[in-house]
Amino acid sequence: MKRASLIAVLMLVGCATAPPPAPPAPSYDAAAIVAGVRASGKPVATEVEVHPPQDPLVADLRQQAQRDEQAGRIAEAAAALDRALAERPQDPAVLQERAEVALLERHIDAAFDFARRAHAAGPTVGPLCRRTLEMLVQVEGLRGAAGDAGAGPRAMDFAKQRDACTVKPPPRY
Repeated sequence: MKRASLIAVLMLVGCATAPPPAPPAPSYDAAAIVAGVRASGKPVATEVEVHPPQDPLVADLRQQAQRDEQAGRIAEAAAALDRALAERPQDPAVLQERAEVALLERHIDAAFDFARRAHAAGPTVGPLCRRTLEMLVQVEGLRGAAGDAGAGPRAMDFAKQRDACTVKPPPRY
């Protein structure tokens, strides 16, 4: 009797269906997105850009990260930027660069968090402002493609803020 019960249970287990697989994460070209984000931060001829003095160690680490990224060593670029952030945790330029590398690593949530911190600590106008907000727009777009229903409205809000980063000169008479 025990044997028959065991066989019946095993047969029922064999008939159980596996849960459907999770939908695959949307495919995206991280390098193209990062290139677009960086392009959005190109200076406009009519705006004034202010660059505070940099810590030489942080500047060296940023340059090392850039060389590592160009060589395809994304993890090493991330590590160099993490060391720079250990020195200057609120540096908006380093935070933005770290957001871009996080996206290259395909860490969407980390990219969002770094960009959000960069925007909070950084300027409210100019190239860095546009870059951080463009990163937030792009990440929200990726989240929307993954099924996050709230991502679309958030992306639109970030896009409006990004557009406000460019200060137009006063009209000339």
